[in-house]
Amino acid sequence: MTSAPHAVPRQLLPGRLVTPDGVVADGVVAVEDGRIVHVGPRPESAQRLGGWSDVTTPSWWRPGLTLLPGLVDLHCHGGAGGEFGVGTAGSLVAAEHHQRHGTTSVVASLVSAPAGMLREGVSTLAPLVESGVLAGIHLEGPFLSSVRCGAQDPAALVDVDLDLVEDLCTLAGGGLRHMTFAPERDPRSELPSALADHGVVASLGHTDADHDTCAAALAAVAGYGGAGGKALVTHLFNGMPPLHHRAPGPVGAALGAAVRGEAVVEVIADGVHLAGPTVRLLFDTAGSAAIALVSDAMSASGLPEGAHTLGGRSVTVTGREARLTEGGSLAGGVSTLLEQVRWCVQDLGIDLVDAVTAASATPARAVGLAEVGALAPGGHADVVVADESLELVRVLRRGAWL
Repeated sequence: MTSAPHAVPRQLLPGRLVTPDGVVADGVVAVEDGRIVHVGPRPESAQRLGGWSDVTTPSWWRPGLTLLPGLVDLHCHGGAGGEFGVGTAGSLVAAEHHQRHGTTSVVASLVSAPAGMLREGVSTLAPLVESGVLAGIHLEGPFLSSVRCGAQDPAALVDVDLDLVEDLCTLAGGGLRHMTFAPERDPRSELPSALADHGVVASLGHTDADHDTCAAALAAVAGYGGAGGKALVTHLFNGMPPLHHRAPGPVGAALGAAVRGEAVVEVIADGVHLAGPTVRLLFDTAGSAAIALVSDAMSASGLPEGAHTLGGRSVTVTGREARLTEGGSLAGGVSTLLEQVRWCVQDLGIDLVDAVTAASATPARAVGLAEVGALAPGGHADVVVADESLELVRVLRRGAWL
């Protein structure tokens, strides 16, 4: 059993800071009662925090540490053997796994399932959102393409049912953040508006539709307010036809919208779902303000390779790959967001601020999560402490050390 989080009323955390404005080589973050109250260079901080002279850093602190904002994962199915929505205990295990690895804000994802199971899953997760354990709920389906279903159960995929949408939004109690849909499953183009009425973002994904259909769907999502006036795309490239120079399809529509500042695209930067040069290309073209790194992690995250399950379907994990035992489709991932940030920076040469922004501020804005995603005064005291190699040292969540 793990120890309970330990909250300290006042804390001073010095080191290299990754802020929305850049890297502060020698800075300090001041935390009081679970909130960040100051962020800045150490010399200025000494003057502004004169009344904090009796506050010391934690006993384990050492020079050379880097402070990142708590990371924000919009698309996560589980971890450490727990699957979100499959019982409260398993959901708590999964949330704790990712929080202790640096993802202080987790949006729990449910795979496509029959209506009754979706209602049950949402009902299980809603209290965890209300209590602050989870940052929200993501429904990956069931209005998805059977041609591009990936690891989703084809038998559970249906056309848009607005009555079901209303039920799920009501059961979520305001906790539903986004819902993945294929526009070909929404022939009347009703879903973006219906979700927007509840403050939920429709996210395009698992689709076989052509470029124009997807472009129109993205424009509709953005038109209804979307992700702060932007559309959202579920794990770009995965669950959709490849980009072709004569058939740009969903990828072309999504990339164009992202480059124009009209969409945020989820990117699974785990070295499995996308090749490194592809991830680098996305940062070079769309930029970190249009990229939300997501884990798409399933219950096997943090566990040894071998036999596992996702949504009741058998999954085999080999190395860093999780695939359906029958058929071989990728079935989510096993990474954490901090691992993805480290891979982007160290292996792909992506700027540290850009990689961190894509794993924090951008996803937070994409679904309207306030007070998280940046080292900034007034926000929740969510801080990831890493070493010189971006390996995890400690995690502060809501002012408590996990």
